[in-house]
Amino acid sequence: MKKLTAFFAFLVLFCACRRHETTAFRYGNARLYLTARNTTDRLTFKGSLPWEDDPQPEENKAAIMIFPEITFQTLIGFGGALTDAAAETMAKLPYGKQQEILTAYYHADSGIGYTLGRIPIHSCDFSSHSYTYVAANDTSLSTFTIDPDRAFRLPLIKRIVTMVPNITLFASPWSPPAWMKTNHNMLYGGKLKPECRQAWANYYVKFIQAYRKEGIRIWGITVQNEPMAVQTWESCIYTAEEERDFIKNYLGPTLHRSGLKDIRLIIWDHNRGIMFQRAHEVYSDPEASRYVWGTGFHWYAGDHFDNVNKVRRAYPQKHLLLTEACNYPFDPAKISDWNWGENYGRSIIHDINNGAEGWTDWNIVLDEKGGPNHVGNYCFAPIHGNTQTGEVIYQNSYYYIGHFSKFMRPGAQVIASSSNHDALRAVAAINPDGSVAVVVMNESDNNIECRIWVNKKSVRTHALAHSIFTMIF
Repeated sequence: MKKLTAFFAFLVLFCACRRHETTAFRYGNARLYLTARNTTDRLTFKGSLPWEDDPQPEENKAAIMIFPEITFQTLIGFGGALTDAAAETMAKLPYGKQQEILTAYYHADSGIGYTLGRIPIHSCDFSSHSYTYVAANDTSLSTFTIDPDRAFRLPLIKRIVTMVPNITLFASPWSPPAWMKTNHNMLYGGKLKPECRQAWANYYVKFIQAYRKEGIRIWGITVQNEPMAVQTWESCIYTAEEERDFIKNYLGPTLHRSGLKDIRLIIWDHNRGIMFQRAHEVYSDPEASRYVWGTGFHWYAGDHFDNVNKVRRAYPQKHLLLTEACNYPFDPAKISDWNWGENYGRSIIHDINNGAEGWTDWNIVLDEKGGPNHVGNYCFAPIHGNTQTGEVIYQNSYYYIGHFSKFMRPGAQVIASSSNHDALRAVAAINPDGSVAVVVMNESDNNIECRIWVNKKSVRTHALAHSIFTMIF
């Protein structure tokens, strides 16, 4: 009996060792997808590459070293904003072109597999006009209706939800209604009147409930878009203390009382520069912090990637999400400039490596003028649709985003990666199906021979000048 027990113990150990060996070396060939300047390659499959024995990376040979056993945050996904401007532009394009764009963004195989989206709560700058969902001075919100969204926005979102039923959607307000504000105007900053705080908290609930009745499930909300910016468009100012107290005394309790405890509440929703101060103020208050899922941030005033990392390290129990980014101002003569895509690639790599769980572009599509926009704040989008001719233009930024969104799927865990070459930026993640995606970007003017190194094996390839590639194994 003892011999039989010993045999089974040996068999279990043997099988465990074989499983470990299989896990460590079950790479097969590595598939390479490339986008590069001065070529026709745009997310182009370039074939499979073999693994070679490589016990030790060398200092003087460019290498991206991957460590799948060291995991960090879990990714929510990548996506863009479903604004009035995007929806109106789509509606003005031929139906076939509309479907082409939706497939390009939301189909996991034929497109780049978006799984994340942002929805404005009533109007923002990328609306054809300012509007709200209630009549003036209606503190009871009895007149609340999302009818303004039925013309363009709701039909677009419903088509997307049909394509991606489990899409993660979060919503953001740009301003309370004018009558709730100290400046009596939705534009030019101003603040929420103290006596309107409860009505404004109720407004979020009304919005979430109304969208859910339409079959559109809101996953989270940000408290306020860019709360430290006095803009010529819809805007509202909150100091850190004001945002903290609004969450603690009004918005958080109201969501919970309304049966919406599942809504992820996101603070800040502004640039990286002072995000740590905002996070510290809110998270240092236990009563406010308990309602908050995490911190949202933008990219418009300097890089400050280290601040993303500081928030992650100081508050590891909270989450991080890039909630808005775009290239601007719009100039049709510069629509083919290569730097637009590199701006996205650089930011995505740094943000994810510093703890972000998702990355949200601004408008998914805009028209030939970079709008519509009711204050002339025209911007680039990864896809532009000419509403006069029906032409659809894909910027290289679409492909750069796709190198992440197509291959790093929701539920993927970011894994440790390290570059020994200053010109090569990299990030890696292991997907729920066990596949590993490594994205490498080269912004330099030089082609760089490099290796992707994993567990004493490596693949040799070239990072072309001004290129981005994804390797899957």
